[in-house]
Amino acid sequence: MKRAAKEKTGGADIFARAERAAKFIRSKTKLRPQIALVLGSGLGAFADEFGSATRIDYKKIPDFPSSTALQHAGRLVIGMVEGIPVVAMQGRVHFYEGYTMQQVTFPMRVLARMGVKAVILTNAAGAINTDFQQGALVVLRDHINFQGTNPLIGAHDERWGVMFPDMSRAYDRQFRAAALEEGKKLGLSMFEGVYAAVTGPSYETPAEIRFFRTAGADLVGMSTVPEVIVARHMGVRVLGISCATNMAAGVLDQLLSAEEVFETTARVNSQFVALLRAVIPRVARALKEP
Repeated sequence: MKRAAKEKTGGADIFARAERAAKFIRSKTKLRPQIALVLGSGLGAFADEFGSATRIDYKKIPDFPSSTALQHAGRLVIGMVEGIPVVAMQGRVHFYEGYTMQQVTFPMRVLARMGVKAVILTNAAGAINTDFQQGALVVLRDHINFQGTNPLIGAHDERWGVMFPDMSRAYDRQFRAAALEEGKKLGLSMFEGVYAAVTGPSYETPAEIRFFRTAGADLVGMSTVPEVIVARHMGVRVLGISCATNMAAGVLDQLLSAEEVFETTARVNSQFVALLRAVIPRVARALKEP
C-alpha cells in the first residue's frame, strides 16, 4: 500500500511532518483554537453550523490521512461556536482502514502542534450495558484497549512527552462533570461508562461481547482510544462522549448493521449538538483556570 510505504516511524520525522501540516492549516485561518472536536460516525454535521468557518479537505493537508469510512466527510473545519474558536475533524481515520497507528493518530499530533489544549472525542458505539437505551449519550470515564497494539510504539521523541505516560486519569474529571451537568440541564438521557476499543471492521460476536462485559466494558467501538492515548501523551485534556447507537451483538436477538448506526445518530443529532454547544464554553473556561 503506497500510504503505508510512505510512513516513517522515527519520532523526529513524525514531529517535523506534524509541524508542517499544522503550519499549513494555520496559514488558512486567523483563528487559533485551543479546543478540538473529533466528530465520529454520523455526527459530523455539527461542524456545518460553525460561524466564520474555514474548511479544508484532509487530502489537501500535507501528510494528513484521508478517511474512507462511511459518512466520514474527511474535512477539517475551523470556526466559531458560542463565540469560541474551535477546530473540528469531520470524520476520522481508523486502524481497520489499513492505516498504521502512527497514521491514525497523526491528526491528533497536528492538532496539538496547532495549539490545541483540549479535545472532545465523539463516536458511535455499541451498547454492552443493558441500562443504556438506544440513542443514549455516554460520557467516557475510562477505556480498555483491545486493539492489540499501542500508538506510542516506536522510537521515542521527548518533544511529544514522557516515554511512559500515565493513563489513570485519561478522561478529564472536570470535563466529565461538566458534560453530565449540562446534559442534565438539557433533559438528556446521560450516562458514564467504559469504552472497549476493537479493531473492526467486522462487528463483534456475542461471545466477545460477553467477554467484554465481564472485563468491565459498557460500550464497544472501533476508534477513539488511540487518539486518547496520544492526546494524553502530549498533555492534551480529553473529553469522550459516545452515542450508543445500537445494542451490541447478542444483547438483542437481531443482526447488526451500519444503517442502524446512522439512523440512530440522525435521530439524536440535535440532542448531541445541543450538548456540545453547552459543553464547549465550559471546557473553554476550564482551560483559563490556573
